[in-house]
Amino acid sequence: MKISAGKLAGMKAVSDAHGVIAAAAMDQRGSLKKALAKDSGREVTDAMMEEFKGLVTEVLTPHASAILLDPEWGIGPSKRRAKNAGLLLAYEKTGYDAATPGRLPDLLDVWSVRRLKESGADCIKILLYYTPFDPKPVNELKHAWVERIGDECRANDIPFFLEFVGYEEGADEKGLAYAKTKPDVVAGAMREFTKDRYGVDVMKVEIPINMKFVEGAACNKTGEVAYTRAEAKALFLKAADASTKPFIYLSAGVSNEEFTESLNLATESGVRFSGVLCGRATWKDGMPVFAKEGPEAFRRWLETKGVENINNVNAALKGAAPWFSFYGATSADQLG
Repeated sequence: MKISAGKLAGMKAVSDAHGVIAAAAMDQRGSLKKALAKDSGREVTDAMMEEFKGLVTEVLTPHASAILLDPEWGIGPSKRRAKNAGLLLAYEKTGYDAATPGRLPDLLDVWSVRRLKESGADCIKILLYYTPFDPKPVNELKHAWVERIGDECRANDIPFFLEFVGYEEGADEKGLAYAKTKPDVVAGAMREFTKDRYGVDVMKVEIPINMKFVEGAACNKTGEVAYTRAEAKALFLKAADASTKPFIYLSAGVSNEEFTESLNLATESGVRFSGVLCGRATWKDGMPVFAKEGPEAFRRWLETKGVENINNVNAALKGAAPWFSFYGATSADQLG
């Protein structure tokens, strides 16, 4: 099997020598701004946002295969990444309109795939809130939207990373009840967007279970159980079996300890995943340091705790499979 020259070059740029995607994520915008404002007690300026992103990029990319940034505050910081690290740029607006049912997505107004590529992107990333259990009219809007982006990426010959985040209207997505529904939400989304019509090259997916509710898990502090360890492993496999495309896991704001425990369970289950795009599990505990003590204190935190966090994630990728193995290849060069 072959893939186009541009898509092959982009995939090589964001993966390591073994074909594993060990990428850092720093495309948070609205949530980051709110958190820094809360911690600092003052308005967060554009310069502060760029400096935070720049420090994360500079310190962590020597330990990553790529960095995900946004074009709003991330173009300058992207120049500070290590030479070994590729660049993914986000194309969607941050957040969603809470007044409209369905958490409908939107694209950045003054950007296009062509413009993102011209700004140095090796790959394009889109975030979509999605559940297969939404009403059909809502999901048809989302399906058509993803199809258009897939065609835009094909036209510009650049890889398309689709991130989907599950939800249930009116539910606590961190609670026990949703934990029992989550595996079907994740597997259903993977089953849909692995279809060729969408043009997705890599799916960025949630851990299909909530590790806090796995029996015997270190991060299960309450004793509440949604699944035994054996059931959790089976649910990892069920979601993975829905995919014919490479997929990687996102950290979804959980702690570094919880994310690495989840990755280790994925490996134990025998899931063939191709890496991670990990953001807050690496750097979120440094936000108060930046807000209260300033950039240099945050740099020192990143150089110690931040590097320790990303190395913990990298160590948990020992069971990851090369992205090109999904195409039946033993090296990326076989696909050129």
